[in-house]
Amino acid sequence: MNAHTPQALAIATEVAPPIPRASQQPRRQVRPGATRLGPGEAVPFGPLLGPFLLVLFWSVGSAAGHIDSRVLPSPWATATTAVDLVRQGRLQADLAVSAWRAAQGVAWGVSVGVIVALISGLSQLGGYLFDGLVQIKRAIPVLALIPLVILWFGIGEGMKVIVISLGVFVPIYLHTHTALRAIDLRYVELAETLGLGRLAFIRHVVLPGALPGFMLGLRFGVMGAWLALVVVEQLNASSGVGYMINLARTYAQSDIIVVGLVLYAVLGLVTDSALRLLEARALSWRRTLA
Repeated sequence: MNAHTPQALAIATEVAPPIPRASQQPRRQVRPGATRLGPGEAVPFGPLLGPFLLVLFWSVGSAAGHIDSRVLPSPWATATTAVDLVRQGRLQADLAVSAWRAAQGVAWGVSVGVIVALISGLSQLGGYLFDGLVQIKRAIPVLALIPLVILWFGIGEGMKVIVISLGVFVPIYLHTHTALRAIDLRYVELAETLGLGRLAFIRHVVLPGALPGFMLGLRFGVMGAWLALVVVEQLNASSGVGYMINLARTYAQSDIIVVGLVLYAVLGLVTDSALRLLEARALSWRRTLA
């Protein structure tokens, strides 16, 4: 019997059960902007698991006597010191000064980074002019530039803001520039077909295409701002969290030092969480795993 005859096909159909197709399986609907990791929903406070375990380890070690209080004060001693500093008005005053310095540095770094990234990403000549310079700056740590910045701008507030801005500028430029160069050429051709002008092209194609890279660069940039702030506030500063830590080091007040470090850690965690939430809202049209 020929394998291709109707009788053979009928017998094969009766013997072999139908193979279910993957396309027939129901697909789970994913809400725009929802974050998922595998089949389950993301836990709202999942990113706090690591810090919680760290504090738990710190507490157990201190209570059991495995951590010397002269080396690392216990969490309850640190909390008591923080409350005392708040009652004296020192902690909030230093925090306000540090936040203002960081805000100025972030504002300048983001502004300059976005402008330079647009010029370099949208113009071949701009890329030749700026990209190599930024890569050179990327290879030089911000801390290595501090002596030169002090010679040029003195050791006042201007120097501190400039150093923080440099820590923000490079991540903003790199990620925004990379996102600009990764925009699908089909969108560019579509914009040319529709006859969009230069400003309309930037508004409807360039900026939405570069937004994911910019948001990622902003997260790295804000972290760079806090790192630079830790250093510059210990250079001829008379206020700020870094000054508080430096002064406590002089008098061997380890509890105040730990309060300052915990404050830096909390500021970094809170700002990054806020930026992640902003990123999820701004990029709600994307469908990602997490």
